[in-house]
Amino acid sequence: MLVGRVRRLLPPGYIAEPRARMGRYFELDIGAFEYEKRSADINTANGGTATTVPTVAEPTVSADIDIGDQHEYEVLIYDVEREKTLVAAVEFVSPGNKDRAEHRLAFVAKCSALLQRNVSVALVDVVTDRSGNLYAELLGELGVTDSTLGVEPPSLYAASCRTRTNQHRNRFDAWAYPVVLGHPLPALSLWYAPDRAVTLDLEGSYEDTCQLLGIG
Repeated sequence: MLVGRVRRLLPPGYIAEPRARMGRYFELDIGAFEYEKRSADINTANGGTATTVPTVAEPTVSADIDIGDQHEYEVLIYDVEREKTLVAAVEFVSPGNKDRAEHRLAFVAKCSALLQRNVSVALVDVVTDRSGNLYAELLGELGVTDSTLGVEPPSLYAASCRTRTNQHRNRFDAWAYPVVLGHPLPALSLWYAPDRAVTLDLEGSYEDTCQLLGIG
């Protein structure tokens, strides 16, 4: 619903697209897929072709690990006139992004890398069962502070960040808002050019989604 709203606001030459990564299912360059009826299970009496398991060396490492589930939900804005260059991203924080230090670090590093490429980033965190503020951690990664966060940064928040070149100096700008349960979600400005932005109507998109899905 948010993508639909943003698309209506963008001028010609820009496009918004959604992207979701669910747990361990990631985008792949080369993939092998398992069909419901595997070739090794085909009965040769019915004209099928039997397969044999190849001899494989012992693995160099074999250990139990906890992969965990990190879900990613994004809205990406591209400048199609510049060969579909990414110019802005909306990152929705998932519980997996906040459940351990290495996951928080990976999320912050991703946002920092986007900002270093002059891709503006909006963060939306409505995860109620995990504490921590990834926006505050992002500021720490960039070496800046936001006095509006207070001594204890809120666990629920929305923020808009961008980088721009000002008189041969890199400038970082951010707008942060606390999210309070039972209150409307804040509106964010998402910058897709140095002097142009669209308003992310988070509350309107949320209400549209609830109405569409019949959530009271």
